Amino acid sequence: LSLLRFISAELTRGYFLEHNEAKYTERRERVYTCMRIPKELEKLMFFGIFLCLDAFLYVFTLLPLRVFLAMFRFITLPCYGLRDRRLLQPAQVCDILKGVILVICYFMMHYVDYSMMYHLIRGQSVIKLYIIYNMLEVADRLISSFGQDILDALYWTATEPKERKRAHIGVIPHFFMAVLYVFLHAILIMVQATTLNVAFNSHNKSLLTIMMSNNFVEIKGSVFKKFEKNNLFQMSNSDIKERFTNYVLLLIVCLRNMEQFSWNPDHLWVLFPDVCMVVASEIAVDIVKHAFITKFNDITADVYSEYRASLAFDLVSSRQKNAYTDYSDSVSRRMGFIPLPLAVLLIRVVTSSIKVQGVLAYVCVVLFYCGLISLKVLNSIVLLGKSCQYVKEAKMEEKLFNPVLTATPGKTAGKQQSMFKSTQGISTDENGSTSVTNQPVHQKENTPSLLVTSNSDQFLTTPDGEEKDISQDSSELKHRSAKKDLLEIDRFTICGNRID
Repeated sequence: LSLLRFISAELTRGYFLEHNEAKYTERRERVYTCMRIPKELEKLMFFGIFLCLDAFLYVFTLLPLRVFLAMFRFITLPCYGLRDRRLLQPAQVCDILKGVILVICYFMMHYVDYSMMYHLIRGQSVIKLYIIYNMLEVADRLISSFGQDILDALYWTATEPKERKRAHIGVIPHFFMAVLYVFLHAILIMVQATTLNVAFNSHNKSLLTIMMSNNFVEIKGSVFKKFEKNNLFQMSNSDIKERFTNYVLLLIVCLRNMEQFSWNPDHLWVLFPDVCMVVASEIAVDIVKHAFITKFNDITADVYSEYRASLAFDLVSSRQKNAYTDYSDSVSRRMGFIPLPLAVLLIRVVTSSIKVQGVLAYVCVVLFYCGLISLKVLNSIVLLGKSCQYVKEAKMEEKLFNPVLTATPGKTAGKQQSMFKSTQGISTDENGSTSVTNQPVHQKENTPSLLVTSNSDQFLTTPDGEEKDISQDSSELKHRSAKKDLLEIDRFTICGNRID
């Protein structure tokens, strides 16, 4: 009788899911979040790639014109007289330094034989090339994290007020360090492009398949780690930079292959499936990685719109009259994308692949340059319009018009940081624990405003002190109130998952 009762219970047993409504509603929301991640992530990626493109086109279009204007001012300076102490404005000095570095590194790259490097790499075994490619990726992240510091040190050393004349000599070692960095980074990217070119031209495509499968190993190294909102922002910026760099590398590979086949358009369709495979693998890996990171760390998909608003704030802030830095440098600090080495390599590859002979060819070059300028201006206008829209939607306009605070090293910086904390409503007691006061009402439309509580210049400096955890009573704001404001972080450790 008990066996029949057991079988009857198994056949007629029901589910009472409504008694655990909160649990299953949360699980359903996680599914909806994973389904929204591809759309929200690609919106951020699309906006970030065009930011990188704008900074990259600046090197080819507006930078030469700015260098020409600065040199013209320097030559015609005796005609105007010395009205101030500076011969050139700080921005003009930085422009000339960038132009000189580009020219010197371009001529240095002529001593690097691309064909010899290609055959040297092609003679290696598949497993060696796989290891080399992984080492190059790590080296690129490491050298990128240090390269912008070298350039910033050069710009500041060249433009800081000097009390003694011999203090100007300090620009020379910084300049040689910057030239050496750009040259070595350009060679590193050239080896990456050459390895990718060898993978494209291999007969059985085994190397290309192994290199693409290497992207999925990245999922294992990042998905099962603890992430907070700032760390995810760091990873998103790194992914934007990596994807844009891969697009430029694919362009270099296509240029080299088309040159070898005498610019036969039929060969382009041979390369097209491999290019699509590389791009598709990058997109798939990013989607899967971000979907599971947000799932395991209970982060909503709305966070990507907040990241996009933070990037837009950088662009709008750089257009102000009192902006501290150039927009391209701001993108470099935010994403770890440094356009100078990549621009040197692309100029080297284009000039060696395309021969300019005759008057008609030079006319085409001039028209192409005018087209690049038009593309740069159009891209900048569209980006600025979209950025203003994102900043307005995030209710961050008032941060653009706050008075600029200047912090000096030492006590002044500490006071500024304490003022910044007070504006957030964070109080610190004697024991060092932090608490939140005057929290806003938990409304959905006020969520983006929780990100930004600093002035327009706060994103240019990174505090040295360790930030402490802020306890939240509501689970809705658990991941939306970060340890450190997004606009407060200017430089990311793109080779790790910690923000120092």
